[in-house]
Amino acid sequence: MPQPYLDEVRGAFDHGYDEQRERTFARQKELGIVPADAELTAPNAQIPLWDELGDDDRLVGTRLFEAYAAMARHTDDHVGRLLDSLDEQGILDDTLVFYILGDNGASAEAGAYGTFNEMAYQNNVLMTTEDITPHLDEIGGPKAFNHIPAGWAHALNTPYQWSKIVASHWGGTRTGMVVRYPGRIPAGEQRDHFTHVIDVVPTILEYAGLPQPDQVNGIPQRPIEGVSFKYALDDDTAEDRHRTQYFEIAGNRGIYHDGWTAVTQHLLPWPDPNDRIPPLDQDDWELYGPDDWTQAHDLAAEMPEKLRELQDRFLIEGAKYNVLPIDDRQRERFDATIANRPDLMGARTSLTLRPGMTRLNENTVLNVKNRSFTVTGFVTLPEGEPARGAIVAQGGSFGGWSFYFHDGRASYAHNFVGMETATVRSDEPIDAGEHVVEVRFDYDGGGAGRGGDITISSDGERVGGGRIERTVPALFSFDEGLDVGFDSLDPVVEDYGTPAVRSPDPSIAW
Repeated sequence: MPQPYLDEVRGAFDHGYDEQRERTFARQKELGIVPADAELTAPNAQIPLWDELGDDDRLVGTRLFEAYAAMARHTDDHVGRLLDSLDEQGILDDTLVFYILGDNGASAEAGAYGTFNEMAYQNNVLMTTEDITPHLDEIGGPKAFNHIPAGWAHALNTPYQWSKIVASHWGGTRTGMVVRYPGRIPAGEQRDHFTHVIDVVPTILEYAGLPQPDQVNGIPQRPIEGVSFKYALDDDTAEDRHRTQYFEIAGNRGIYHDGWTAVTQHLLPWPDPNDRIPPLDQDDWELYGPDDWTQAHDLAAEMPEKLRELQDRFLIEGAKYNVLPIDDRQRERFDATIANRPDLMGARTSLTLRPGMTRLNENTVLNVKNRSFTVTGFVTLPEGEPARGAIVAQGGSFGGWSFYFHDGRASYAHNFVGMETATVRSDEPIDAGEHVVEVRFDYDGGGAGRGGDITISSDGERVGGGRIERTVPALFSFDEGLDVGFDSLDPVVEDYGTPAVRSPDPSIAW
């Protein structure tokens, strides 16, 4: 994030997330975004109140949220640049623009204190204020993959309950959208018709006068399940045409029908070892009426028949759209074997990679997480200078591993979600010339993310060894793959010498 954007918002949110909810709600009413009789939902009992936090908690949390606010402003500026470019080309007023203000509610995934590294959350690791404080001045910069605390996410989802992942409640699903098409869509007006993101494509097709495709490149297409909302843009008094919609993520589920919603929050959006997750058939359901715009008053106890009607409707919709059976596992599903889905590697137990193979996604190479493995490199080390650089690297600075040379010594490093990097090296530098170098990891077993013993060999002789106490259990990275011969993008370790150093033309047997 450019520093001027961060400087512009410094100190702007020192009042905290509880007051921010009040301020946002008042502003929403002033702008007419929410009805005048809408109620602000109660604070989330799972999130500490702002006044309950320590001074360091508030400082770190606010700094994380400032980075989010700066990012949002930065994004708006660049959307503006895009529109300006269309205007300069003379095609802006002929362009149908949809600007969706988020994907599914602000994310509370990082828990009460936020995180310096989103990949920590993806591996079920919560960071504490003490973990983040040493990196305070790096937040928002290239060394951070920061994420806001749950309380600030709750404020961003004002006036609703919950957040992303909790697909049952509006805080996890409802977001704003701006539509622009001069001469075809009234400017400055608001629509409150129920719509869903699946309605966008049908709307575009209707404005373009195009039918839904029966096939694309010879492949038959399923019917588009959304409903064009051009009718609502044309007439603010028109009755809703999208009358029913299910929601589900990891067991958090809900159903909307003709203004009514029945919802159940099954599991928390952040890791919590103390959270008791009930069987799906023992979840508590809530019921909200059409006049309860913010889902503030649960009617389940008063209207059990209506609740049952909507629960049954959820099952009907779930069966119709292949939601069932519901799988409420989360990180386990990163592993194709555990999730019982097809794996590109199939039953392979070995793999040969060549120089120039880069950015390979995790599902296209053998899985080395939570198991023993061996990596063998066939290398030619240079004369006159110590060898350095990556033989093979997977992931990056926010989590991953690398087999590489440092000052002539064969080295293995495991970066545990950016929080600690354990390194094992050969006892001595390895001489110039052709060598077969190998790292073997003997996993302790007994669960995910455990440690193990490292043995480094050269030409069949043991040259070093050591321990790795913690390993990444689920996911190294969303977007940094495996590289042979160098480490692209953010490096796993900082001691290659430069961000991406080519090693001496290795081949890899895995």
